[in-house]
Amino acid sequence: MFHRIGRVVVRHPIWTIVAWVFVAAAVLATAPSLPSSSDESSFLPKSYESIQAADLQQSAFPSAFTPSAIVLYQRSDGGKLTPADLKDAASITTQLGAKKIDQVEQVVPGPPSKDGRYVMGLVSMDTSNAGQPKQMDAAKTLREDAKALTKGTQLDAKLGGSAAQGLDQQESSTRANTLTFAGTFAIILITLLLIFRSPILALLPLIVLLALVSTTANALIADASKLFGLQASSSISALLIVVLLGVGTDYYLFLMFRYRERLRAGDEPKEAMITAVGRVGEAIASAAGAVMISFLALILSTLGFLQQMGPALAITVAVTLIAALTLFPAICSLIPPRALFWPSKAWRKEPSGTRFAALGRGVQRRPALFAGVSGVVMVALALGTLGFKATFDLAAGSMPKTKESMVVQTEMQNAYSAGAAEPTSVFVTSTNDARLDPTVLPAYEKKLSAASGVADVQPATISKDGKTAYIVVTLKYGSATDQALTAVGDVRDVAHAEAPPGTKALVGGMSSIYKDINAAVNHDYRTVFPLAALLIMIILGLLLRSVVAPWYLMASVGLGFGATLGATVLIFQNAAGHSGLMFMLPVIMYLFVVAIGTDYNILMISRLREEAREGHDPREAASLAVRYAGPTVAAAGFILAATFATLMMAGNSLLTEMGFAVSFGIVVAAFVMAMFFTPSLTALIGHAAWWPGHADRKSTPKTVDEEPRQLDLSGKH
Repeated sequence: MFHRIGRVVVRHPIWTIVAWVFVAAAVLATAPSLPSSSDESSFLPKSYESIQAADLQQSAFPSAFTPSAIVLYQRSDGGKLTPADLKDAASITTQLGAKKIDQVEQVVPGPPSKDGRYVMGLVSMDTSNAGQPKQMDAAKTLREDAKALTKGTQLDAKLGGSAAQGLDQQESSTRANTLTFAGTFAIILITLLLIFRSPILALLPLIVLLALVSTTANALIADASKLFGLQASSSISALLIVVLLGVGTDYYLFLMFRYRERLRAGDEPKEAMITAVGRVGEAIASAAGAVMISFLALILSTLGFLQQMGPALAITVAVTLIAALTLFPAICSLIPPRALFWPSKAWRKEPSGTRFAALGRGVQRRPALFAGVSGVVMVALALGTLGFKATFDLAAGSMPKTKESMVVQTEMQNAYSAGAAEPTSVFVTSTNDARLDPTVLPAYEKKLSAASGVADVQPATISKDGKTAYIVVTLKYGSATDQALTAVGDVRDVAHAEAPPGTKALVGGMSSIYKDINAAVNHDYRTVFPLAALLIMIILGLLLRSVVAPWYLMASVGLGFGATLGATVLIFQNAAGHSGLMFMLPVIMYLFVVAIGTDYNILMISRLREEAREGHDPREAASLAVRYAGPTVAAAGFILAATFATLMMAGNSLLTEMGFAVSFGIVVAAFVMAMFFTPSLTALIGHAAWWPGHADRKSTPKTVDEEPRQLDLSGKH
């Protein structure tokens, strides 16, 4: 099939390119805008208690609100607020409310801090649009107006809260995307120049991926998001750039290495490209299939953030795969080899490749040593996972501490109770349609105040219909801390157990939302991980026609994941002193390391199988696989690891942790698993690795047109 694809696109390159341009233009013209949200509660389905509590608050207490934004006033000189200052703050708050800013429903005075240095203005916004861009625009207007209104007073005004955090996060993401794009572009360009020593071959994939593949993929992502009602997060934009350029360059490398090899073997240029597509097509498609299946497994996640990420990344990889098998071959077939590889002449003959040949001979002579050492290294690093802790503060994790909303959060935690900015809400509602007995509520409030981690409990407010009570509980800790999650769990236990007869209690607020996100992540560990592993094993079994090989290949990838998570814990928690890693990091890391680790395993073991079919014994086949496929895997692994490492330039802990973890995992996958662990194990297991089939048995010689070495991904160079 892939040989036929190659023949069609190489014989009709102009039509192939025109078709790509037409499809890209059509998809882009009809695609909707991509919906985006920074509201953590939108990540959860309605079945979780925190979301049910938010819905009850909206229906029973429409005038009550958890502030979407907070205007924090303090004196310019940092001193205590005077009566005149408090009067100015109240006046500014009133004026902000009178401006009728879009999305802003009301702005009301808040309490002063205990030390007398701060006072708040509380901003209510339309909850149906929480986290949407229009509320970020409202936050920007509020911030500008508040600063303008303080002129002529002794006050400074800063804007915090969820809407302001969304605005700052959006601005940080724009900066992160710019830095990530620039870093990725530079790394890929320089690396390709070093590999091919040709400006055309170095620039070609970047231009094609950015001009056609990126626009097509983004438009299809917008279509899918609208079709399935998904939300996007600005945090994944930088990740999409890296996946597109990194994975796309990898597939381009596999194709061009094989094309160059066929030219060195004496093939006519067009026939060389046809053969290249035919021989790498199945392996690249299988590798891309493993990546896409891993990403699509995220659809089963209960978190909206991951549900959006999965299809978006899968679409990106799918479009990139199609480009690698059609668009790249069509363009390259139009350019004569002398011009394509200019000014280098190294493409005409094959270098000796002594370094990888030496590594291959080492694997051949001592497979047990290589397998043992690489396995011990991964197990040792994996022990670091025992210290893993999760953190749930997405806002702090996705932007620097110097951003205004983060400064407000820090100052409020110091001046007020740490949980004052985002208090916990307890709702007691009738289950039999009867009115509540107000006399039982003081005793209930007293029991809530005795719960671990509670700083303050305000008297209950009764709804107009008398059937629901609203109690504001302030915790001693910041809403996203481990202590707050433990405390809100205790509040839930007390609230549920001590609810008056004929009522039920629901606990909401940001700490409650984070508590439910934690439960959702644990659900994903039990469902997404096993499903992704099972589906990848099925792909491996079908590709290799073996029951044995997929098991130890997946075991090696599992070790790689453990080593990667362990190293990330050691670097960021133990060495850098982070309180924990972002809660979704293990899920993202698992999918990338498993999928991409499987990619490189597929490339290496496919070449090993090919060498075995040439009549070499298992150990010699492993040696030749390392010798010839090693340079390709090394080049691809370096580029992909380096592109993910650019996420560390983004300036926030979420992308820094993600960039390190995924790039480290790719290094382990390429330079430990695929280079040593997998070929060594296969050499030790021998012919039994291919049971019940005989995929490694010597094949009957065929003509070149019959594709005797269909999965050769050597990239001999």
